[in-house]
Amino acid sequence: MTISMYRASAAAFARGLQSLAHVLSKGAEHAAARKIDDRVFLEARLYPDMLPLAAQVRIATDFSRGACARLAGSEPPKWEDDETTLAQLIARVERALEAVRAYTPAQIDGSEAREITRPIGGTPKTFTGLNYLLQFVLPNFYFHSVTAYAILRHNGVEIGKSDFIGALD
Repeated sequence: MTISMYRASAAAFARGLQSLAHVLSKGAEHAAARKIDDRVFLEARLYPDMLPLAAQVRIATDFSRGACARLAGSEPPKWEDDETTLAQLIARVERALEAVRAYTPAQIDGSEAREITRPIGGTPKTFTGLNYLLQFVLPNFYFHSVTAYAILRHNGVEIGKSDFIGALD
């Protein structure tokens, strides 16, 4: 059995974005219950040279919606990176989820050989659609999603592996 490009991309992103919204919601509940200013979480990092939570979420949402657009043969619209509350970050994730869900299998399937060029470290890199998804997008999406999870967990939000993985089908 083979897996389609749609299932490997849009379906995987939808699941990951749902989990990201869930852990962010738990973070918002934690902050509200303990009267912690949202900025504490938005600016939190695992280490000084790492990006803060807000950037991790923005990058994960950009990778997911951007990949679907590019695999479908278009460029995604630019989004402002201006979220200042956990509620706004959650809304961004939900907006990305809507964008990902707007793509159909017919738009993405068959994109394995599509040529996609993206700047990596300032240098253009050309991928096939399959390599773009498997070697660049999915690792980045999961890296930034799990880092967002880890920042929340590190800051005392009561979340666990099942919150990140989500319900199994």
